[in-house]
Amino acid sequence: MTTASRLPQIAGRLASRLPRTVDVRIRRLAVASLIGQTLLVVTGGAVRLTASGLGCPTWPRCTSDSLVNTPAMGIHGFIEFGNRLLTFALAAVAVLMLVFLWNLRKERKDLFLLAIGLLASIPAQAVIGGITVLTNLNPWVVGLHFLVSMALVVFSTLLVNRAYGRTGRFLAAPHAALPAVLRPVTSAVALFSAAAVILGVVVTGAGPHAGDADAPRNNLDWDLFSHIHAVPAYLVTAGTVVALVLVFRRRITGPFRTAALMLLGVTVIQAIIGFTQYYNGIPALLVAAHMLGAALLMAASTNAWDVAHSSPAERAGATK
Repeated sequence: MTTASRLPQIAGRLASRLPRTVDVRIRRLAVASLIGQTLLVVTGGAVRLTASGLGCPTWPRCTSDSLVNTPAMGIHGFIEFGNRLLTFALAAVAVLMLVFLWNLRKERKDLFLLAIGLLASIPAQAVIGGITVLTNLNPWVVGLHFLVSMALVVFSTLLVNRAYGRTGRFLAAPHAALPAVLRPVTSAVALFSAAAVILGVVVTGAGPHAGDADAPRNNLDWDLFSHIHAVPAYLVTAGTVVALVLVFRRRITGPFRTAALMLLGVTVIQAIIGFTQYYNGIPALLVAAHMLGAALLMAASTNAWDVAHSSPAERAGATK
C-alpha cells in the first residue's frame, strides 16, 4: 500500500484521537491565545518605546542577508526580532486550536470560526508589520498594527468565554435574568472603549515615542487630542458606574457582577495611569502600562458585553 493511499486511514486515526467535546486542552489553548495576544501588545510597545522599531531594518528578513537578528544589531535587533517570533508562536496556538476543534467544527461553529479568524489575522498582522518597517514607522500604519491587535484581543476574549461555557449558545449553566438596560449600557461601554483606543492611537502618533529617532509623526496637536481621547474614557467610566449601580441595587450575583467589577478595576487603573503619564512627561514605562491597560480594557468591556447579551433580560416590571 502506497503512502498516498494510506493518507485517509492516517487522517481517520488522527481524527479519532481529537476531542469530541470541549475539553481542557481546547480551553487551555483559548486562554493561551488571549494571553499571547495581550503579550503581543506589550512586546509591540517595547519595540516602540525602546526605539527598536527599525531594529530589523527590513522585512520579511531581519536584514538583507539574515532572516534573524545578528549580534551586531545589538539589543534593538533582539527586541524587534523577538516581537516577530511571538507572531509565530501565536500562529502555532491558532493551528493547534483548529486541529483540536476539527471534530467539533459543525457542532461548535462559534469556536471554529473564531479560531479561523485568529489564524487568518496572523499573516495579515505580519504584512502590516512589514509595511510598518518599509514605511519607516509611518504612525498611521503603526496605529493600524496596534488596532488589529486590539481586535484580536476581543476575538480571543470571546473564544475563552465560549470555550468555558460562560457565554453564547452553549452555556455551562443558565444565567440569571438581568435588567434589560444592561444590554445597551454594555454595548455603549464596549463602543466607547474602542473609541478611546482609536483616539489613543492618534495621540500616540503625535507623541514622542515614535519607535525610532527618524520616524515621522502625524503632526497633530498632541495636547488637544489627548483631551479628545479622554472623552470616550469618561463615558466608559460613566457606563461602568451605571452598570455597577444596577448590580448593587438589584443585588445581582454571578458572572455579570464579576464582569462589572473587573471592568471597574481596569477602568480605574487605566485612568490613573493615563492622568499620571500626562502630567509627568509621558514616561516610557507608563506608556507601556497604558498599552497593556488598553488591551485589558478591551477584554473587560468585551467580557461585560458578552455576559450581558448571553443573559436573559428581565420582563418589564420585574424587580429583584
